[in-house]
Amino acid sequence: MRIPWLRLLLAPLLTCVVLAACEPSSPDPTVRLTGSTMGTNYELKLVPAPGQIVPTDFKTRVDAVLARVNQQMSTYDPDSELSRFNRNPSTDWIAVSPELQQVVAEGLRTSELSNGAFDITVGPLVNLWGFGPEPRHDQVPSDAAIAQARERVGYWRLQTRAQPPALKKERADLYVDLSALAKGYGVDQLAALVEASGVNNYLVAISGDIRAKGHNGEGRPWTVAIEKPVPGQRAVERLIRIGDHSVSTAGDYRNFFEQNGQRYAHIINPRTGRPVLQTLASVTVVGDQSMVADATDTALFAAGPDSGFQLASEHHLAAFFILIGPDGGFQERYTPEFEPYLAPKQP
Repeated sequence: MRIPWLRLLLAPLLTCVVLAACEPSSPDPTVRLTGSTMGTNYELKLVPAPGQIVPTDFKTRVDAVLARVNQQMSTYDPDSELSRFNRNPSTDWIAVSPELQQVVAEGLRTSELSNGAFDITVGPLVNLWGFGPEPRHDQVPSDAAIAQARERVGYWRLQTRAQPPALKKERADLYVDLSALAKGYGVDQLAALVEASGVNNYLVAISGDIRAKGHNGEGRPWTVAIEKPVPGQRAVERLIRIGDHSVSTAGDYRNFFEQNGQRYAHIINPRTGRPVLQTLASVTVVGDQSMVADATDTALFAAGPDSGFQLASEHHLAAFFILIGPDGGFQERYTPEFEPYLAPKQP
């Protein structure tokens, strides 16, 4: 699988940060598991209770969960359940798995919430601009090609039902892209797997989507870093303490191409059919579920610095915006709901 099948990021926008004590009084009990999935990497940090043992086959279970998510929701796998649905020419109800129905339903909810700034049927435009599963050409499409692809976009043309789980498309060529939800959904599934094993202190991450609970191996709250949105660099903008929550970031500085001095990034405005061009560098969202945070940060980013912030404020979302100032430097703006997560700035 090429990097990435998720259009959100090429590399993690959030870096896990463990605050180490100067003189730890006992060995760190953290069990670390890492691997590859969805065109990127995953990491689990498990902190078992005293005397608790993480099963020896736990990584096998983790890989099985992620393989199932990929088989259901990847547009990079032509045999995935989602790819088969996209190819199906029927405009009648098509039976799908409960998992796929759940994720599509959340995508439609976010599409409605954002008044279409986020659209899970934007796939034809994403693919046209070279940010989908086809080989990338790094070339601006013609106006005619953009107009033709836009005719296939419209979340209101897609319906979902829970019982029995099924999807229905108004147009036979409607194409659903779950790239801004499926990675977060995978994190939620791993968190459920960890909790089912009896471990109540953990951090789960797939690229920049993170979910945590309890404390780290030193008994401290889980702390992560919002990355400074600079292409080709890895630096910390702010530290946040997320508690028992999920966090996700969307930005335009990892997955893009340049032509004639203009940067074209992977987040597409479904209304214009073109990449979002604006002064907003990244948006970070903290929430209860990774799938929801994953979709919401993309929606706020696509809506733009003003409309996105207004949307976050109206819905009382914990959101952190990094904007590009007139001098090229970064400016921070965040909702009141995000403020409790901010760690004090480092000197």
